[in-house]
Amino acid sequence: MQTEFFAPMIPPTITDQMKRIGIRDDGSVYKYQAAELKDAQSMLEAHLAKHVPVAPYNVGVRMVTKWCFPRGMHKDGEYRTTKPDTDNLQKMLKDVMTRLGFWKDDALVASDFCEKFWAEIPGIYIKIQPLAEIGEAHAANR
Repeated sequence: MQTEFFAPMIPPTITDQMKRIGIRDDGSVYKYQAAELKDAQSMLEAHLAKHVPVAPYNVGVRMVTKWCFPRGMHKDGEYRTTKPDTDNLQKMLKDVMTRLGFWKDDALVASDFCEKFWAEIPGIYIKIQPLAEIGEAHAANR
């Protein structure tokens, strides 16, 4: 059972790495989420909610993600080599997907392939495939 979809949106550029630090009256330090980060997570939840599988994955999976940002003056399909970093984008995305119930735990993502592009049609392409299916496909090609 594989999950594959494209969620058209302008992908967020804020990531979990952009948490804020505050100081309490007693001098202790704490971290909190900025409003922009909460808004980005809510937007992702709204776009991804309709793609949640009927049953959460409970086996190892490969996740392919293609982040497509509005191209502006760049060519359609040109790699984006500026911030945000793919690992930071993936962290927030996987956390949102975990909350939505795509899997029991994002630790099940054992293979993670991520790219980011400038694109005429912005959004996020996601493909999730159980590792057993990938193994079967490799065995069939031998």
